[in-house]
Formats: sequence, C-alpha cells, structure tokens
Amino acid sequence: MMRAIIGAVGIALMTTSAYAQSMSPDELAARNIQRRAVEAMIWAMPAVNTDLMLQAMLGSTKAKVNEIVYWSRPVNWKNQTLTPNPDSIYFMSFWNVKDGPIVLEIPPAQGGSIAGNIVTAWQMPLEDAGPAGADQGQGGKYLILPPGYKGEVPSGYIGLQSDTFSGFALLRSNLASHADADIAKSVAYGKQVKIYPLAQAQNPPPTNFTDAYDILFDSTIPYDARFYRSLDRVVQNEPWLDRDRAMIDQLRSIGIEKGKPFNPDQKNAAILDDAAHEAHALLSQRYDAGFPVINPGIRWFPAAMPEMVKAAQGGYADPDSYPIDARGVTYTLGFTGIKRLGTAQFYLMVAKDKDGQDFDGATTYRLTVPANAPVKQYWSTTVYDRETHALVRNTPSASRASISPGIQKNADGSIDVYFGPKAPDGKEANWVPTDPARKFELLFRLYGPEKPLFDHSWKLPDVERVITTIGGATK
Repeated sequence: MMRAIIGAVGIALMTTSAYAQSMSPDELAARNIQRRAVEAMIWAMPAVNTDLMLQAMLGSTKAKVNEIVYWSRPVNWKNQTLTPNPDSIYFMSFWNVKDGPIVLEIPPAQGGSIAGNIVTAWQMPLEDAGPAGADQGQGGKYLILPPGYKGEVPSGYIGLQSDTFSGFALLRSNLASHADADIAKSVAYGKQVKIYPLAQAQNPPPTNFTDAYDILFDSTIPYDARFYRSLDRVVQNEPWLDRDRAMIDQLRSIGIEKGKPFNPDQKNAAILDDAAHEAHALLSQRYDAGFPVINPGIRWFPAAMPEMVKAAQGGYADPDSYPIDARGVTYTLGFTGIKRLGTAQFYLMVAKDKDGQDFDGATTYRLTVPANAPVKQYWSTTVYDRETHALVRNTPSASRASISPGIQKNADGSIDVYFGPKAPDGKEANWVPTDPARKFELLFRLYGPEKPLFDHSWKLPDVERVITTIGGATK
C-alpha cells in the first residue's frame, strides 16, 4: 500500500513538473503575476481598506487630510464603508504626519463620550481614546509622531509612535437614544474634538468639520484590478516596514515599485482581475468556514480571529507569528483596530441561522436577545450585505438597538428582533428590513460590555427562521 502511495505521489510530481516545463515563457510570466497578485491582495487588505476610505472622503466630500469628516445623524445605507454602526455618530480624521507631528485632542467625557481608535495606514492600533482609552475619560492630547521621530514628547501629551506617515482616527460619539435632541447633543460633543499640527499647538487653528451624511461614501473592496491601483498608492506614499520587505520583489513582479508608475497593459490588467477574483474566493471561503465561536454550540463568533487580535494588539512584535490570512479576512469585513478590545465595545457576528443555513433576504428570522444584556450603554444588531459587508443598499433602516425608539420588550425582559423583507404584524418597531434578492449577515454590538458576556453566564442565542402560518401569525 505504501509503495502504491509513493508511486502515485511520484507520478503526480512528475506530471506537475512536466506541465511546468512545457509552459512557454509568456505563460510562466503570466502565472507568476497571477499567484503573486493573489498573495498581494490578501497581504495588503488592511492598507488598501484604509486607502479606499481616504479616496472616498477626498472624492465625495470637501474634507481634507488632517481635518474631520463626520455624519450628523446615525449613518444610512449611503455610508458604504464596511460594517459601520447605524447607532452612533461617526467622526473620522484621516491624518498624515509627513510634515511633522499631529495633535488629536479629545475632550473630557462631560456631556458626552468618545469611543475612539487611532490606527496606522495598516490599521495597527496605536491607542484607544475616550473613557476606555488612554485618557480614561479625562480628555487628552494624542500626539501622533512620524516614522523615525527623534524629538521629545512634550509634557501633557500622549505620544503615539507611528511606523507609517498616514492613518486615521475613528471616533464614535456615543448616543443616549435616537431622539433628535440626543443626536444633536452627540454631534455637538463630537465637534469639541480638535486636530492640528504640534508646531501650532500654542495657537491651534480651528478644526474643519465636513458633514458626509446622505452622501454616497463608497469604500467597499473592489475585487478586480482597481485594488492594485490602491495598493500602488500605499507603496508610493508609505515607508516599507521591516516585516514586509519580502513583498518588495513580489510587488515589483506585478508592476508595483516605489518611485515608478504603475501602468499595467490590457493583458496584465486581465491577469490582475483574475488574481483578484481568486483571492476573493479564498478569503470568502475562509470566512464561510467560520471563526471560533464565543459559546460552544451557538453560531455567533467574535468578528476577528484570536491570533489576529493578539498579533495586532502586540504590534506584530512576535517574530514567530504573522497571521496575514486571518488579517486579510478581517479587513474584508470591517475597518479600524482596537487596542483594548472588550472595553469600549465588543462585536459578535453570524452569517447562518440555527440550522446552519445562510441568511436569505427573502426569509424572515427572529433573534431573541435575553434580558439583562451585559452592557453599560447599549446593544444593537445590524444587517449587512453578505457580499459587500456594507449596509444593504436602498433599505430604510439597518438595525435595531436597546436605544431604538419604541422597541418592544417581552414579559421576561427579553427583546425579539425580526429580520426579513416584511415586518411581522405588530412588530414594526422590532423589525430590520432585508433585500429579498440578497443574502445577509448580522453584527451584534455591545457598547460597554460587562463580565457576564465574557464569563458566559449571559449568552446570545442563535437566530431562528420564523414559520408563518396561513393566518399570518408567527411561530
């Protein structure tokens, strides 16, 4: 038997070798571009994710780098970033320190609070901001330093040494409710944030704020040759990190080289298209296989793989670990990096119902959120398009939360949330619409998560299909 196996392996190797040797130089060159472009997409996903958001800001709003773009109401479907939160007020600053250190000033948590993350172009967390961040709600001046900075950090600043010239700060101004007064209060609080050069700290110029609400802001991942144009921008504008120097020749072979224009001809652009489709298939397969669940026997899983979280929070300092595949999958689903995951917020995700079937937008489902959810602030559950991981286009709403107006509770304090193309009778306040032509996924957010989530004494159950009877009642 062993001889037979060895013989079969030998024949396979000989066949593969013969096939490779029979390929023409052009075929080998095309294959080289194809396989290296596949790996480049997986490796570059977080940085391209960042660039796509920056380009969306520059192309669809008047906001500029080192300013603040914000959404004056909870985001609607026109915010086509990856898995945004429709139950918060978003402020974002895309910073660049090429001309010197930049100060991001967070106000004290009085009359409001920020749940913020400051990350590099590669979405590596530099620090969290707000009550769960380094300033602990006292307010703070976060000083972002350029790569190789040799100066001193002045007294009174929280120094953040970046290894890239650019990055962004995601600042969520928390909401007490969706009432207009609370939204206005959250916006006013967020507008106390300041950003300015350290060189002008003695007399900071006013911070420019640009409202992007109801503007189509599309930074979904393009799984075609356009991806590599974004990657080229990253290579041209950012320094090589030591851990990524092995990619220099890999990228040169697909036409991306620092200091040189990236102009693939029609033939190579078609190869890059194919490579992007293959990388997309690999990343989707990894996502479909599922992440480690939070509770055995229940399908909800934390929205980032443990090895990727550990590596990112440690600054990828472990020389024996670099989870590029897990990182690639993570940044097809969302954006930002969190240094203290599980303090300001925690995310659970699911794409299948209790029976292991994909969520179908033409079907109705129910999630029963048990009473006494372990949160200091609120919980929410949001529908996203399974293919793009963005909000479902052209839908009037995307989520329901414990702070949603009129949400109905059951007698035991639990809350039923329904997902489907039509609200069950009398359940409109607890319903999130879906597109009957598309699959979807769910993200459950816990803001200010508490111990019962982590010691598993409180468990979020599986989502179940609703069976509709002839009379229209739900079961």
